[in-house]
Amino acid sequence: MDNEINSILQRTDYDERQDYQLKGLLSAQEDIWRVFRVMAELVEGFSMMSKQKNLVSVFGSARIKPGHPYYQLAMQVSKELVKQGFNVLTGGGPGLMEAANRGAQEQKGSSVGVSIELPQEQCSNEYIDKGRLQTFRHFFVRKVMFVKYAHGFIVMPGGFGTLDELFEAITLVQTKKTEPFPIVLMGSEYWHDLVGWIKTTLMKEKMISSADLNLFQVTDDPVEAAQIIADFYRKRVMRTNF
Repeated sequence: MDNEINSILQRTDYDERQDYQLKGLLSAQEDIWRVFRVMAELVEGFSMMSKQKNLVSVFGSARIKPGHPYYQLAMQVSKELVKQGFNVLTGGGPGLMEAANRGAQEQKGSSVGVSIELPQEQCSNEYIDKGRLQTFRHFFVRKVMFVKYAHGFIVMPGGFGTLDELFEAITLVQTKKTEPFPIVLMGSEYWHDLVGWIKTTLMKEKMISSADLNLFQVTDDPVEAAQIIADFYRKRVMRTNF
C-alpha cells in the first residue's frame, strides 16, 4: 500500500512539473508573438513618419475643451510654428492635441497624429491630414515616433501622460541618447511649482546639475515659443534621432 501511495505522489509531482513547464513554454510563445506585433507597429510607424518633414511635437491634456484658454494657446502656437516653416505632430487625440492639429491645418501646415488605443479619452481628432494618422497599441512604440521624428517639443499643460513625455524628452537629451532638440513649456503659471521644485529640491539634493536647467525653457508667448525652436536650427541641420 505504501509503495502504491508513493507511486501516485511521484506521478502527481511529475504532472505538476509538466504543467509548469508547459505554461512556461506557452508564456514564452506569447511573448515571442508580442515581439512580432511590436515589430509590425514599428514598421508601420516608420513607413508613415519617414515621409513627414520639419515636425515639432505638441503635447498636452486630452481633457481640455474648445474655448478654454489653453486650447486657444495650443492652436496659436501651432500656427506660429507653421509660420516658421515647421509642421505639427501630436498624439492625435482630443483636447490640446486637437487644438494643435487644428491650428496647423488652419495655417496650411501639415498636421500629423500618432494616436494610441485606450479604453477612455483617446479618439482621433478630425484635424489630422488624410494619410498622416497612425494608431498604436503600445505607448513605447508611439513615443519612439515622437522622439525619432520630431525636431522640438512644445509641452502644453497636461497630466501624467504629458509629464511622462516631458521628462523622457529631457532625459534623452540630458543623457545624449538623442541629438539635442529644444523643449519649450507653455504656460508659466501652470508649470511654476514644478519648475520651482526642479530648481530647488533637485538642485539642492544634487540630483541634477545647473546645466540641466538649460534643457528646457518656459514661456507664455506662442511667437516666442516658435522662435525658440526656429533659432535653435539657424545653424543646425534637422535630422531624425537615434
